[in-house]
Amino acid sequence: MADTSSYAARLDIDYPERLDRLTTLLRLIWAIPILIILGLLSNASTTQTIDAAGQVVQTSGGGIAAGLTIATLLMIVFRQKYPRWWFDFALELGRFSARVGAYMLLLTDRYPSTDEAQSVHLDVDYPDAQNGLNRWLPLVKWLLAIPHYIVLIVLFVVMIIVTILAWVIILLTGSYPRALFDFVVGTLRWGTRVWAYAFLLVTDEYPPFSLR
Repeated sequence: MADTSSYAARLDIDYPERLDRLTTLLRLIWAIPILIILGLLSNASTTQTIDAAGQVVQTSGGGIAAGLTIATLLMIVFRQKYPRWWFDFALELGRFSARVGAYMLLLTDRYPSTDEAQSVHLDVDYPDAQNGLNRWLPLVKWLLAIPHYIVLIVLFVVMIIVTILAWVIILLTGSYPRALFDFVVGTLRWGTRVWAYAFLLVTDEYPPFSLR
């Protein structure tokens, strides 16, 4: 099995010994405010225009994350540069998204912070675009990652089923079975490595097919 401990993107979530039954029961309701904030950040480039009939038309620009991916791709290809503040912003948005995801998936009771790591630890190495990245590879990374997309679709479907099962178990016992917890975290970890490779563009190392 591939050693993933030194990969450019690493995700770990602290295992909770006990979970609150009430907040677990009402998780979808409790999460509404933070989901709205995350949605506003992720889709900040959505614009409104008026058509010929006078109707308001929503035009999505793909959101900040998509815009940063395209801008970073162009910078690497044409300038072999990766602006540090672009990286820092994308990483912090990724960390915030990971905390919200962990909360929604019942992996933690702590309400997602907009800036504190809490129990979700996402680390990504800042790349040396000049010497450490192939300037042309970002053009095809999204294509090369297609096998991962296929596997991740299956894993995410299973993860939703596991989360529903864990929700019932937590309501009955107050704890998240460790094996189920590890599977969900492993799936998120796998997805994080694919994100770092194909969209954050911080590494040329192909992501391993591993939950570890």
